[in-house]
Amino acid sequence: MSIFLNAEYGKNRLSPKQILIDPILFLAFGFGSGLAKKAPGTFGTLAAAPLYCLLAQTNNLIYSAVTLIATVTGCWICGKAAEKLGEHDFGGIVWDEIAGYLITLWFIPFSWTNVVLGFILFRFFDILKPWPIKIADQRVKGGFGIMLDDVLAGVFANLVLVVLVKLM
Repeated sequence: MSIFLNAEYGKNRLSPKQILIDPILFLAFGFGSGLAKKAPGTFGTLAAAPLYCLLAQTNNLIYSAVTLIATVTGCWICGKAAEKLGEHDFGGIVWDEIAGYLITLWFIPFSWTNVVLGFILFRFFDILKPWPIKIADQRVKGGFGIMLDDVLAGVFANLVLVVLVKLM
């Protein structure tokens, strides 16, 4: 039994093939990582790690531009994906995790320790959703709502990581 590829996704019962060939759904599902049966958010965050490693080789301007574009366009991507799936904030939509992980590591010096710590901290805040993340998750709808809780989780994780980096 595989951890990937349910037969159908969302209330509109889309197949994995439909998701992978649709450019919006392909992005929203984190290049296919959101197809995981269990813990799609964790797999989506894992899919963001190679993207981060690539961007970490660039300068802060390029990293910032890509992170901002991923976040702003993510509102539209996630909103459209939710419409196509017929379900708000479907678990397989993981573009928000990708943007949140990039926010977590924004202006953090590259090291494998920071990659792992960033992953752990982001997942911690994304899963537990402390205040005000939980309020945003519950009250804000649409693509912006799908993105907002992960953006906030990324900001919280980034702030903690900044302190940890200074202490190390």
